[in-house]
Amino acid sequence: MDEAGTNQGDSPRERPELVAPAGDRVCARAAVENGADAVYFGLATPTGFNARARATNVPPDELPELIEWLHRRGVKGYVALNTLVFGDELDEVEALVRRIAESGADAVLVQDFGVARLARAVCPELPLHASTQMSLTSAEGMRVAESLGVRRIVLARELSIEQIRMIRRQTGLELEAFVHGALCVSYSGQCLASFALGGRSANRGQCAQACRMPYELVCDGRDVDLGDKRYLLSPHDLAAWDLVPELIRTGVSAMKIEGRLKGPEYVACVTGLYRRAIDAAMAGQPPGFTSGETRQLEVLFSRGLGHGWLEGPSHKTLVWGHSSAKRGIVLGEVLGAGRGRVRVRLAAPVCRGDGVVFEGDRARGAEQGGRVWEVFVQGRSIKEEVTEGVVELSFARGSIRFGAIQPGQRIYKTHDPRLDRRLRQTFTGRPTRKVALDLAVEAAAGRRLVVAGRAASGAACRVESPEPLAEAHKHPLTAETLREHLGRLGATPYALGRLDAKIEGRPMAPLSVLGKVRRAMVEQLEAALAAPPRRQIAAQSPLAELRAAARTPCATACPPASSADAGAEARLHVLCRSLEQLEQVLASGVRSVIADLRESGQHRDAVRSARAGGAAILLATPRVQKPGEIDALRPLADLQPDGILARNLGALGFFRDLGVPVVADFSLNAANELSVAWLLQQGAARVTACCELGRKRLVALAKAVAPGRLEVVIHHHLPMFHTEHCLFCAVLSPGTSRADCGRPCDRHGLWLRDHVGVEHPLAPEAGCRNTMYRAEPQSAAELVPGLVALGVRDFRVELCEDTPAEGVLCLIRMPPGKAGG
Repeated sequence: MDEAGTNQGDSPRERPELVAPAGDRVCARAAVENGADAVYFGLATPTGFNARARATNVPPDELPELIEWLHRRGVKGYVALNTLVFGDELDEVEALVRRIAESGADAVLVQDFGVARLARAVCPELPLHASTQMSLTSAEGMRVAESLGVRRIVLARELSIEQIRMIRRQTGLELEAFVHGALCVSYSGQCLASFALGGRSANRGQCAQACRMPYELVCDGRDVDLGDKRYLLSPHDLAAWDLVPELIRTGVSAMKIEGRLKGPEYVACVTGLYRRAIDAAMAGQPPGFTSGETRQLEVLFSRGLGHGWLEGPSHKTLVWGHSSAKRGIVLGEVLGAGRGRVRVRLAAPVCRGDGVVFEGDRARGAEQGGRVWEVFVQGRSIKEEVTEGVVELSFARGSIRFGAIQPGQRIYKTHDPRLDRRLRQTFTGRPTRKVALDLAVEAAAGRRLVVAGRAASGAACRVESPEPLAEAHKHPLTAETLREHLGRLGATPYALGRLDAKIEGRPMAPLSVLGKVRRAMVEQLEAALAAPPRRQIAAQSPLAELRAAARTPCATACPPASSADAGAEARLHVLCRSLEQLEQVLASGVRSVIADLRESGQHRDAVRSARAGGAAILLATPRVQKPGEIDALRPLADLQPDGILARNLGALGFFRDLGVPVVADFSLNAANELSVAWLLQQGAARVTACCELGRKRLVALAKAVAPGRLEVVIHHHLPMFHTEHCLFCAVLSPGTSRADCGRPCDRHGLWLRDHVGVEHPLAPEAGCRNTMYRAEPQSAAELVPGLVALGVRDFRVELCEDTPAEGVLCLIRMPPGKAGG
């Protein structure tokens, strides 16, 4: 370790920003009073346009006031506009971007490429942060996104500390890493489960948490007995306070807490803990948390705590599987139940009013709990907290079925009213968090007193006394006097830090003058922070120009792979997931295929077969490309296919730079014409329309983009989850990761049966990732004639791994319309 306290290759140790969630104004106050450097929140609009539409959020009319208040407290405000946006919503989004820019917000978080372009056109000075929903997992992908004007990347939660370190060495962009909160099992931005099963899109802020539902596992057609382990896709929550020093050494610019749907008590507790952890790490000291302090996090909200993927994948420990609900801490073990009481051996403190739940099968309604009515120790009712030993707990009449409580059953504490009260005190009383204010004072007899100040928030002031200072006869001005009287900042947000005094001779300053100077100093600081920054905001809407450009063929796009001009006949492209399927498709006369093969060694055979069959062939990349994986793409180019189906920005940029024609896949989430146009500008020959467009919006998109540059998937099984968590390893192997799993995915097939009995196939993917596909296919074949009339020429059918031979022939027949190829 060098003198800067870093390992060789790490960035210098700069204090990272602590970014806290705010589902409403109260949560924002809780975050500020407990040490947040920045808060992020969404706007309360009918459409939402933020990834937590169910949060209370902030009314747009209150945004300037909130930003002003945050700035007065020395805290930044980031506005989440991080969902996909459809073309007919761009005008509404533009209006919101203008309000955000005018409010003085410090950044806007975006997922949609088109929204990023629009925000840049409206106000180039408004900082853009790429939401984790943008699915950026490598420096290569970030370099492509950088052309959007993005300043900061919110990293995917699936990245390890070592992978973050690798990215830091390859990019100058700011990096923001999650350190606490809920973990999604699917890569953010790549989850279609809620949309597929209930029409509620996670990419539109309406996640129905399909990953938190119970599933049964089917292996090779037989049920796998996992006991009461049924929540197979519900990970532990992330808790990385003990990894803060290591994360600081990677050079991340910010550490982020998830939780815009959580209450202010949760925000206060988690923010305060990570404030201490960061400050201690920067001072080279341990944070000194007690077990009681860390238990508070579990009581407030926890599905179990762990390090997630920060230390690399561990498929055995990421998912507990017995519950997906908040379960708090283990309060103790049941010794017996009867006569209206439950006898418990304590593992944690308990008191009257605590909320508890008894271990049980929640999915089958066998879980019960309630609020503790009384606590008895040796028959005596105790009002105070009991920390150890054996107790008897009573509950409200009728709230517990005592006959269902069994010895050996665990009991969890899920709520502690006393903790809530203590946490509320941190943000409901008089503000306690102060902004440090450094002063430089010049004082000399016969000249005006000059006080120049700079606050830690960046605000500055310069105040002079009304009159020159007189010569002192008895009590000359001293640095101690200045510190005492200028430091009387009581009710203000400031606290005096360093004071440098340059005093010449024996000047005298009346206390009334010092008081006026102090008040003027605070007024200047407040005014400086209250005024939003001067930003150049476009006087006219840029949308018409951006939309017109989207309808114009892009000069920077590659020539369309296996396509001719827009006047050609419609073309069918069939995606195959095995060499056997590929041979069947080629034998049926299809002249454009896509090989999506898990084994890289099979790509050569696929290209050879396509050439022999006189067909064009594209090779599909993995959906995710992480640090160190870009070299695995080069062999695809060496095979000289007709093109590449790029599923992430890193692959798009890589093959574009090699001059290989590229089709951008639907995983890049092009939901509006501005996004399509940007992907074409980045070198894509065609762009596959987002899967979440309904009939009307798909037609509208086809009208809004250049003819011949849109591809539409007309039949496929939606990929509901694309996850770093490998269920093959988790349930079929004694190993914990790809290093020792033994590759059960080569020998077995897995399906997940949902709560209504539908079995969804689980496919192993490159990089030992898994994709769960919807059992029922999604089809838009009836739209083909109308889309052809609008200039769409490229249509795709995607086969499932287990699509039978007879099904292949049925699927690849083009629907009625102008068909060919």
